Amino acid sequence: MALINLETTLQRVCTTLAKLTPTQGLEILSYKRNRGITILKLDEKTFLVRERGYEKGEFRVSESDLPKLLKSLMKREFPRSRKLRIYRLAGPDEMERPRKKL
Repeated sequence: MALINLETTLQRVCTTLAKLTPTQGLEILSYKRNRGITILKLDEKTFLVRERGYEKGEFRVSESDLPKLLKSLMKREFPRSRKLRIYRLAGPDEMERPRKKL
């Protein structure tokens, strides 16, 4: 996907995740692709969220808790970013795939 504004990222990610089937996901990256948040849909109501950047962490959250967690992670990982990159993941094997860094 293309670069999108930070203000619209949370809403866009939540609507896109609702349309995905289990084991698909999204990856939100900074402009330079050196920090990111990966979200994998485990089943209809559970998500695996992996943070890598300033801090590293892994969370299992329900669909209702996801927006609140994403908002806090985005504040921590992208403090000065205005544009973010979003990639769609076909499965869990793509979570570890390295991205080209600028």
